[in-house]
Amino acid sequence: MTTKLLGIHHVTAITSDSQKNVDFYVGVLGLRLVKKTVNFDEPESYHLYYGDLSGTPGTILTFFPWASIAPQGFRGTGQVATVAFSLPRQSLRFWVTRLKTHGISFTGPIVRFEEDVISFEDPDGMRLELVFHQQEQRQAWKSPSVLPAHAIRGIFGVRMMIEGYEESAQLLTKTLGFQLCGEQDGLFRFNLGEEKPGMVLDVECKPDAPKGRMGIGTVHHVAWRIGSEEQLQIRKNELSKLHINATPIVDRKYYRSLYFREPGNVLFEMATDAPGFLVDEPLESLGSNLCLPKWLEGQRGYLERSLPVIAQPS
Repeated sequence: MTTKLLGIHHVTAITSDSQKNVDFYVGVLGLRLVKKTVNFDEPESYHLYYGDLSGTPGTILTFFPWASIAPQGFRGTGQVATVAFSLPRQSLRFWVTRLKTHGISFTGPIVRFEEDVISFEDPDGMRLELVFHQQEQRQAWKSPSVLPAHAIRGIFGVRMMIEGYEESAQLLTKTLGFQLCGEQDGLFRFNLGEEKPGMVLDVECKPDAPKGRMGIGTVHHVAWRIGSEEQLQIRKNELSKLHINATPIVDRKYYRSLYFREPGNVLFEMATDAPGFLVDEPLESLGSNLCLPKWLEGQRGYLERSLPVIAQPS
């Protein structure tokens, strides 16, 4: 049985304000709010999922609104420092104009690994990039705010910043199935066997940089796709043999997953594609209702009164 990782499943970050977050990621970037649920471990806070039409793995960026329990984060080593979205190459001019129109400061475009890249920050200071890629073939979500021809297609990849390189690189290549495919200006590019969006992990080695602090405006973890719960267990056993502690397999309702820290202290997750985001809402109304796991349904009334009302941008 192959236990090959299939690409990025999702990235999860921390925000200060749910409405501000929705306004930016739906209203400005044109993503779809595909699931409005709660953090299963901290159910008095939302867990917001953004993606494409159906929440396809590889298009998903999620947020915990943790203003009451998390300080402002600090970007440094031991973190995913940048999340990059992928767009068709011909959309560069559209996005330069759109960011200017919305008053968003950005740098670029620059050329990195033969791709045009624009860098900017979201309202909480999380670093984002738009990567304009000639191989981007994923279907666009028909957002009310962004023309389909120029819509974000999904996650291109992430960049993690670590203090040391060798142990992380060994785990990536010897155990997790990544391949080193390039190096530019001290940035090491890995992929999962194909040089296409959704399979990219950039590693930045910064031995003199300060350690990052998890909090508002930082990435909590990156999740990698895996085929089944059985394969998750095989991977868990492999990690155990390497003396890497992994959590038990957990039920996140929309996927099954486990978590572990790679040698550079970046939190990784492995997550199954199934059962997906259509298990509790039809496609046409994804993200419209507060969805809860069955073990929290008894608290629905309390949670609906406690959580802030979120309005989707028109």
